[in-house]
Amino acid sequence: MVINATTAIVIAYLLGSIPFAYIAGKLLKGIDIRQVGGGNMGAVNTAREIGPVPGLLVLIADIAKGSLAVIIALRLDLSLMLVFVAGFAAVLGHNWPLFLKFRGGKGAATTIGVLFALVPLEFAISLVLILAIIVITSNVRLAVVIGLTVLPFIIWQINGSGMLITYSVVIFLFLCARSLTSTREAMARAGDKRNLIFDREYHFWQSRKSK
Repeated sequence: MVINATTAIVIAYLLGSIPFAYIAGKLLKGIDIRQVGGGNMGAVNTAREIGPVPGLLVLIADIAKGSLAVIIALRLDLSLMLVFVAGFAAVLGHNWPLFLKFRGGKGAATTIGVLFALVPLEFAISLVLILAIIVITSNVRLAVVIGLTVLPFIIWQINGSGMLITYSVVIFLFLCARSLTSTREAMARAGDKRNLIFDREYHFWQSRKSK
């Protein structure tokens, strides 16, 4: 059990450490994605600075590494608590990647991947809400916050597992803490309070609007 647990956690961290947004920036534009736009090594910044298609591919890859970390832990027949640790390790890997001197992203997509693997039905319902808010407001940050806020209530209604509810709350709070600085900066930049809800700079697919 110790060997399996250690293996799952190490693999999860290494999976999380794969910097897909950084790789896309270097391959497609020869840039460090952390040095342009919002400075985040994530799918949204990739879509804005490189293009919608690379952004979508990075999103899928970042979600996949979170889900794969959980799936591997489950396949190794670990306890639910150790599966939680493995999922969290994947998020830590994205945020502090071994391959980029521990300077990574915020971990939203990887967190989504972890939760999707743990509670697929419940998260699918939350995902519908997230996508609807993105289409209406073009505000990805707001959509993810609302979607992950309601997820514990959806789990409570469908699954009822106290451990899963607690984990979804804890990992969401960790994501909020990690994003606190960028959220404050976004609020400071918003000249109009409505801009905190409706993103007027980008389309909902997050490509730059033509001037």
